[in-house]
Amino acid sequence: MTPAAELNTSSHALLGVFARNGIDRVFLVPGESYLGVLDALHDFAGIDVVTCRHEGCAAFMACADGRLTGRPGVVMVSRGPGAANAAIGVHAAQQDGVPLILLIGQVPRKDLRKEAFQEIDYQKMFGSIAKWVHEVAAPEDVAWAAFKALRVAASGTPGPVVLVVPEDVQQACVPQPDWVAEPASPAQPAPAALARLQALLDAACKPLIIAGGAFNAPGGREALRQLAERHGIPVAVSFRQHDLFPNTHPLYAGDLDLATQPAQVEAFDSSDLILALGTRLGDITTQGYTFPAYPRPSQTLVHCHADAHFVNQHFAADVGIIADPVATAQALAALPAADRGGREDWAESLRAIRERSAAWPDPKADDGVPFVSVVRALAEQAPPDLMVCLDAGTFAAPVYRHFPFVYPQRLMASQSGAMGYGTPAAIASQLRNPHGKVVCLVGDGGFMMTGNEMMAAAERGLPVFFIVSNNNCYGSIRLHQARTYPGRYAGTNLASPDFAMMARAFGMQTEYVTHPDQVAAAIARGLASAAPYFVEVKTSLAAILPDGADSAAGIDLLGRDQAGTQSR
Repeated sequence: MTPAAELNTSSHALLGVFARNGIDRVFLVPGESYLGVLDALHDFAGIDVVTCRHEGCAAFMACADGRLTGRPGVVMVSRGPGAANAAIGVHAAQQDGVPLILLIGQVPRKDLRKEAFQEIDYQKMFGSIAKWVHEVAAPEDVAWAAFKALRVAASGTPGPVVLVVPEDVQQACVPQPDWVAEPASPAQPAPAALARLQALLDAACKPLIIAGGAFNAPGGREALRQLAERHGIPVAVSFRQHDLFPNTHPLYAGDLDLATQPAQVEAFDSSDLILALGTRLGDITTQGYTFPAYPRPSQTLVHCHADAHFVNQHFAADVGIIADPVATAQALAALPAADRGGREDWAESLRAIRERSAAWPDPKADDGVPFVSVVRALAEQAPPDLMVCLDAGTFAAPVYRHFPFVYPQRLMASQSGAMGYGTPAAIASQLRNPHGKVVCLVGDGGFMMTGNEMMAAAERGLPVFFIVSNNNCYGSIRLHQARTYPGRYAGTNLASPDFAMMARAFGMQTEYVTHPDQVAAAIARGLASAAPYFVEVKTSLAAILPDGADSAAGIDLLGRDQAGTQSR
């Protein structure tokens, strides 16, 4: 009988700890450096194994899974090249504040630090972005390392943990622990802080809540809404956190994003009290550390975060609260409501600015479909539980500005800004939401990076609705070039395949949309489909560029090369 057949190996101990702590899915690309773990997976029927084509895709899927469940998403890869490919997911998890465990097979212990084949020192590689990097030294240490990885990844500010397991410690017989980590009790705000906040709320005429990702937790959205309604406080959500507060609510003031309108920022800055709850107050949320004023805000600043690292890190808070933001919001919602005075007018003024900014435009273009038309049709037909998985690019801008998210609708977009996130996130989201509708919005550039993972949708019959915006260009960078170096467009032209034909090769129903009149019907068919559905949209490049921008190098705005033939 082999050690694996005895079900008592160190790999079984690792996976047993994972399984007892709620890990029911792993994303992986197989490799010879963790064959012991792969073998043990065969004995854990309750852990779904999602086999991917690229380690970066597997890591993106694990990031999305961790965001949706609150438990660490788990990605398993081989050493060297596999770990290097997966690094993008570690960075995304750190930027997004989502729990992730990257398990890497490693060279045998006898070969460590000898520059062996595919050996990397992962402490040096990941030490600046991972919360914890640990290389297991002995088989009996595998289980406790896995147990600690689960706790570290999900505690404080959630983030990535890297667990490195040499190949010769994976198959030894070891005890099989039954450890289960109990979640820590959320830290409550101190009574003295609540008394101070009561006085500040009573005195404020123009308060503003900046709500961060900590409210993406059980009861978080409800607590945020109760707080806002109890005290009549407008809510602005932090970077790419649109689904935390109903965008149709009278107290929704908009988001703080890459393209927040100056009028909105100016209005926010006229507030007299800022309640920054559950946000790290990073550079994008604070508009490059200009709102509030750096380092000493002009208005009273209350900053509440569960992680002491972020409170007073950049901005000097009048009241710094190291506590659970959800618990703090619940406590504030229970305080006596202050005399609102002119707060209704204040909220109405912010809402008016937001509505002007979010009004749907009516763009015209002769080089393709303006992608805002696609987003508008999607918003008008969206089911109440739609999950929108966004890749990076200018095609996503209409979603951030115009799409009216109301939970349980979800926005799944990485704060790392990495291209290639959309397709893997859609696969992971549909796996977690098998009976709901998931739409993947991705550009031609990002789709060519990770679009091959749509094979999982075809293989498993996942009804993901893929929409590819094809303008034959890295549109976001072209926009920057047009603004900064007009007419000098090196490196941004793209030659694209027939994406619809590619999707048909994966066994999907497909459409090719070339005119705005085709959009609404195509969206309706995609949303209604019970199987994977793929729509390629020939989108306008002119619609995203500054007025008068030319297209001097290689491909003009109509997608023709210099010989006049269609690049498609």
